Amino acid sequence: MASVMSDLYSLTGKHVLVTGGTRGIGRAVSLQFARAGAVVIANYVRDQKASESLLQQAQMEGIGISVCRADLTNSKGMNAIVEAVHTSSDELHGLIHCAATGVHKAFEDLTMRQYDWTFSLNVRSFFEIVKRLLPQFASESSIVAVSSQGATHAVPAYSVVGSSKGALEALSRHLAVELAPRGIRVNILSPGTIKTKAWDAMPDRERRLEEAAQRTPMGRLASVDEVAQVAQFLCSDAARAIVGQTLVVDGGTGLLV
Repeated sequence: MASVMSDLYSLTGKHVLVTGGTRGIGRAVSLQFARAGAVVIANYVRDQKASESLLQQAQMEGIGISVCRADLTNSKGMNAIVEAVHTSSDELHGLIHCAATGVHKAFEDLTMRQYDWTFSLNVRSFFEIVKRLLPQFASESSIVAVSSQGATHAVPAYSVVGSSKGALEALSRHLAVELAPRGIRVNILSPGTIKTKAWDAMPDRERRLEEAAQRTPMGRLASVDEVAQVAQFLCSDAARAIVGQTLVVDGGTGLLV
């Protein structure tokens, strides 16, 4: 029975692309999937040290991770990531869209340039990469869009990021219905407050992290590894009947009013 259960969660032989896959939640997802047997392409843009660190970790563990440097907000970068996927395998079994950006300011201080940049990576790149790779997705494949609490809740200094995540969720639900007949499952993974370097740009970082931990029924913040484990579940055979849903990983914080 144990071996049957473990097989349900196995990703052995699957080829997976993780956008934003070398830092934070994306790094944890890349490692989790590769440890479960997947062959992973981890996309990144600027942080070469993080990329090298991930490759060193993969080499040390003997797991299948390669990296692709590509800015998904422009055609050159999109072409590069599509070519990397085509070169890796004839079929793609999973896409985890962790890539995200944004500016944390009050609405009155935001510019249209910042709006365009945020939506370009958080939403438009997801739309384009799914469209470009659609012919390569295998039957019984899975797409996971990583969202955030700001998609459904008002968060201070988060209007442009939160609204982009709301758009990402809406797009994902439409894709879930349209792609399900092809055997492609689309779901949304919504982490609660997770302590990553992304928080360095947030106003009142330490206070807000402490308050979030205090509000969480389990008494601590969820970790990047716990988020990655849920992503693995969504891409495994154990989640074959889960389509167009949002799985929240927040330690129960959302239950409180």
